[in-house]
Amino acid sequence: MCREKRQARSSALSESRFRRYYPASWFSGLGSWMLRFILGWSAWDLTASALWVGVVGALMLAPALILSPYFGVQSDRTNPRHALIASMLIHGVIGVVGAATTFLGLFNTMTLLLLALALGSVSAMHSPMRLALVPLLVPRTALPSAVGLTAMSFNIARIVGPAICAVIIAELGVGWAWASAVIIFTVAGSILTSLRGVGTREIRPRKSINREFIEGIHYVRSNAAILLILSSTVINGLLGRSLIELLPAVSGRLLIGGPTELAWLTAAAGVGAVMGGLLMSRQRAQVDWLYTLTLIALISAVTLLATLAWLDSLALLAGMIGCLSFVTTVAGTGCQTLTQLVVDERYHGRVMSLWSMTMMASPAFGAATNGAVAEWFGFVPAFSMASALGLLAVGGLYLRRRVIAEPEAIETTSDSR
Repeated sequence: MCREKRQARSSALSESRFRRYYPASWFSGLGSWMLRFILGWSAWDLTASALWVGVVGALMLAPALILSPYFGVQSDRTNPRHALIASMLIHGVIGVVGAATTFLGLFNTMTLLLLALALGSVSAMHSPMRLALVPLLVPRTALPSAVGLTAMSFNIARIVGPAICAVIIAELGVGWAWASAVIIFTVAGSILTSLRGVGTREIRPRKSINREFIEGIHYVRSNAAILLILSSTVINGLLGRSLIELLPAVSGRLLIGGPTELAWLTAAAGVGAVMGGLLMSRQRAQVDWLYTLTLIALISAVTLLATLAWLDSLALLAGMIGCLSFVTTVAGTGCQTLTQLVVDERYHGRVMSLWSMTMMASPAFGAATNGAVAEWFGFVPAFSMASALGLLAVGGLYLRRRVIAEPEAIETTSDSR
């Protein structure tokens, strides 16, 4: 019997190191979603263009293509907690610049693009470091729980952050929303700074960054299970996640809505994501079942995209967005957990940086592409086409599913601590 089938479910919250870290993940997720909401709303408010909203969404995600591999190598070398502290500082600076330019009347399209690019760049550092830190806090059997809990906290922030920003923007203005995000990141950074003995690792001989990265690429190319997981991550990003990235334009174009409607749709996406994270936090470290669950989630996302033509009210659209967010969170969290479980510990940071790059870049490309198609033909034709192509892609994944259970994909996996 495969080793994973004998794994007992273990809660990450039973580990003291994870409990000490977990509040920081709540605050950093809250601040991140606040910045994303502010930038998305500002893009629509300044341009009233789905294409521009897609471009801003792409800028918040696409830098991962260039920067994540570098930070992946570094996450195998250093204490990722230190990099997360630096990430909180940079996020805070973005908020300060946004607040200052808004209060001074200097916020314009160029400022919007630069801040979106800056957020995308620091996210390229934050994500691989966070992915590298979590397995250092829990044993292998608690990895599904840890991944699910961190996904749940991040996506609860998807509800609370936009709701806070919508109220602040409506009552006080965008400048104060920026300032509030700065406070949130200050709290997260303070928690991370106060931790001791978290994220330390054995010091290893170092090669050049390029050589270590190339070694990681060769490892991924020779591992059929990881290649299939990365392909699943790409399809998940191009399908449901790209629509969620376009929520400001969806709200403005389909509902003729303002910040309140956008906040409701974003909150619905947050609720769905929380439920998806909660479901995944209850799973065991059993790779064949996790991938089956991922495929079920992907086919559900394809089906939901095809219903966009019949959604003509805020309640219906919010319900669909919530369901879509639920299944894309299940698929995304499933892919992340699977990657953590099958990867050789020696290549952990580099492989997880590639997964992070794929996870962030595919919705960016999908948002820009689908945003452009929606600008010319409308959202319904754009995502009807995406649904049809997605059906074919998921069929291809299903035909390749058995490589996930191959013994050699599991043999090299060591304890995640």
